[in-house]
Amino acid sequence: MKILHEFVPTRKFLKIAEEVKDLVDGWNVTDSAAGIPAPSGTAVSCVLKTKYPDKIVIPIFILHYKAPVEVGGLALAADAVRLDGLVLTMGDIPKYGEPIKALKTSEEAREFLRTTVRVKNLKLGCLLTARRSVEESIDRVRDTWDFVFFMRLEDKSFPILEQVAKECKRLNKPIYSYFLVETPKNAETIKLIGWPVTTTIDQVEDFAAKLEGIVDGIMPTCAGDHEGDKELLRRLQKFRRR
Repeated sequence: MKILHEFVPTRKFLKIAEEVKDLVDGWNVTDSAAGIPAPSGTAVSCVLKTKYPDKIVIPIFILHYKAPVEVGGLALAADAVRLDGLVLTMGDIPKYGEPIKALKTSEEAREFLRTTVRVKNLKLGCLLTARRSVEESIDRVRDTWDFVFFMRLEDKSFPILEQVAKECKRLNKPIYSYFLVETPKNAETIKLIGWPVTTTIDQVEDFAAKLEGIVDGIMPTCAGDHEGDKELLRRLQKFRRR
């Protein structure tokens, strides 16, 4: 399994990346999470891919924050640098200003990038949630997406992931799952995020073992606990498949 650490950009993103680079296969990069301005997920990803060309780098691409010209411009930059993909989603409502709805769905944005902007090599992925039914999720997987990110993984949603992953394998589409880990230090942060936890730091290996052979990779995070992230990544080393 590939380990794509969830990367939340700050002004010190280069230092943070250097600290964990030997423990990861790459990064999925957030895009102004919760609608609060942060260094651009796509811009940061381009820097990471240039500095670490052998790593997988895939940013989340929040459409609520971007007009079509910016959508096209950032995607062309990602294409030029050969990022490993963009995950298109409407995403959070911005904390400042109004949500931009010029491109009304991630599917509309996907077709805009492919037919109007004409990205050449850039793979485009969708974000699936365990809140949707298996049937709805599989319908999206069968659409013309190149790969899939799955969110809200927990014991209850594990059977949904299994079925969706089976269809991804049949279609030869990579699937990566978020892997949100609770620690003694991040309980308040997790409450703010509002996602169910996948597992606790003490049970990481047991849950990761269940995912081997099902997903192509996981995106682990201790959400707000930087030292916890390092411990988490160390615990996951035995699951990496280079």
